[in-house]
Amino acid sequence: MSDPVRDPSAADRDAPVDQASGAADDPPLGLALDRLAAAEPDRPALLHREEVVTRAELAAASNRAARELAELGAREGSLVTIGLPNGPAFYAAVVGAWKVGAIPQPVSAKLPAAELAALIEIADPAVVVGLSAPDGRPSLPADWRPDPARDAGPLPPAVPPRWKAPTSGGSTGRPKIILAGNAGRLETVTKSAERMRIRGGDEVFAVTAPLHHNAPFMFSLISLLRGGTLVVLDRFDGETVLRAVDRHRVTWLYAVPTLMGRLLRVRDSVPADVSSVETLLHVGAPCPEHVKRGCLEWFGARTVLELYAGTESQAACMIDGVDWLAHPGSVGPVVSGEMRIGDSDGVPLPVGELGEVWMKVPEEPYRYLGATARGRDGWESLGDLGRMDADGYLHLADRRSDLILVGGSNVYPAEVEGALDAHPAVLSSCVIGLPDDDLGSRVHAIVQLAEPVTDEDLRAHVATLLAGPKVPATIERVDHPLREDTGKVRRSALRAARLPG
Repeated sequence: MSDPVRDPSAADRDAPVDQASGAADDPPLGLALDRLAAAEPDRPALLHREEVVTRAELAAASNRAARELAELGAREGSLVTIGLPNGPAFYAAVVGAWKVGAIPQPVSAKLPAAELAALIEIADPAVVVGLSAPDGRPSLPADWRPDPARDAGPLPPAVPPRWKAPTSGGSTGRPKIILAGNAGRLETVTKSAERMRIRGGDEVFAVTAPLHHNAPFMFSLISLLRGGTLVVLDRFDGETVLRAVDRHRVTWLYAVPTLMGRLLRVRDSVPADVSSVETLLHVGAPCPEHVKRGCLEWFGARTVLELYAGTESQAACMIDGVDWLAHPGSVGPVVSGEMRIGDSDGVPLPVGELGEVWMKVPEEPYRYLGATARGRDGWESLGDLGRMDADGYLHLADRRSDLILVGGSNVYPAEVEGALDAHPAVLSSCVIGLPDDDLGSRVHAIVQLAEPVTDEDLRAHVATLLAGPKVPATIERVDHPLREDTGKVRRSALRAARLPG
């Protein structure tokens, strides 16, 4: 039988991509890892718990994974849904997908069956890794590892037409998939590395968040492909992260503001040397000022870097701690693409006036599956509100009008309301975010009930449908409908009524 990876049938999801190995300075992503392994086979690529995976071992594991994925139907342009926890198998599956020209679609390893089914309906992946596909399509189990008995030899070069396909809960309550605008070539994918201070080489990169989130997925793989060593964590409490920084002399540290706060809270009780950290980048949620200033004092102002961008990557702002002290509260000037502040129709507003953040559609645009971009005349809005000062620095008023950011995880109220409303005792519901000292925000559900039901029962019901961060932390009962006759609910007014002061 012929090797299935040697005869791929191109999917019609995107235009055909040249499968040649490409110019020496822009090889396919899978080939880039193989070249690193050939140059220094014994150099550590991944550290996970007490396991050390060398470059040669990761390259071999990804070749085995590629052959298994191909046998199950993965081809150039097809999606591969990967629901594995942080660890070597996750990276082997991602690189293995690239090596057959497929597009990795990372999802939570704890994704409930109902959410997985909704995503599969949209993505139509060739293979599901780590989760059981509800419709009987090919899948690999939660404890999957590349089979050591399989051929680990090199594969023909393949270029994924889009290098990643992260997922997000849609604002309508339906999930959406974001197909990256860039194809899977090294320089194309890593062109932002210098701006992000990801240098590779002797870099030690700490993975401090679940890899199904776009930022740790993207940044860690860029570091890996540039020759860095990844310290892959699967616990994200302050003590675990600080001890990893100290033990492994971490140089590049990714953190959501929730983790930054946790680090500060254990700073005095956990002896750790953080002097090795050259970059602490935070993204994913607004950072409380006291947390920001605490980290600037601890790690050094030049070390702390803040990024504002959507997973869609239309445009980005960035600011280091030195610049932030001169422009407190700002997320920085535009460093990639174009942004402007406009009204709800995209009409530009004067400097200093609050409005929506609009971003220019890039030449190599992303593409949604399961959603439609909100755009006007070549500009798009993700729904964020802000203002641009006279120096060109963006100040956000709110990340999104309804979005709840729980420790860096996006929670869309409509999705949680849909789950609550599916309970037989719930007549109507509204979900809002309220302040939380640890996570930044907590999910607060307001429900109108037809009959008594406990908080525990409601949470258990939601937990069967949605992932953990989306389960309401607090539940409030009311005796009147929460929606108008038009079906609309005034979340902002309900939230304001429950805020202190």
